[in-house]
Amino acid sequence: MITGLSIATVWVLDQESAKRFYTEKLGFELRTDSAMGDFRWVTVGAKDQPGLEITLMEPAAPSLDPESAEQVRSLLAKGVLGAGVLSTDDCHATYRELSARGVEFVQEPTNRPYGIEALLRDDSGNWFSLTQRHEQMDPTAEWDPCVEGGSRG
Repeated sequence: MITGLSIATVWVLDQESAKRFYTEKLGFELRTDSAMGDFRWVTVGAKDQPGLEITLMEPAAPSLDPESAEQVRSLLAKGVLGAGVLSTDDCHATYRELSARGVEFVQEPTNRPYGIEALLRDDSGNWFSLTQRHEQMDPTAEWDPCVEGGSRG
């Protein structure tokens, strides 16, 4: 029986830079930084969520063949890969806090039927939704306009 998700992979262009971004700008804690030969295992996680880690993985062997690794790097550079949803209790306050730390936002906090959402990018180009969820989704609520052309290319 599956009991939950414990580790999710986020492709990054440079593990050291990504480690600094996730810990210093997003405020995540470093969980693991371990070298195994040429392979480096780096994980981070939200301080209040010890059961879930994000693996910061460079696109390379042994996970990917050279052609696939190059394709993933190209997609990262274009900024078209979405990596997930980050939760917050106050989207506007977190937006201001992270913006002050230099985090790039491609969408300011915006009303959605499920809550308030902003979109940010990590230093590799992955975008995340930063969401303050409502207790119940309102399917009749109006959507504020979406960002057009969210890619870097």
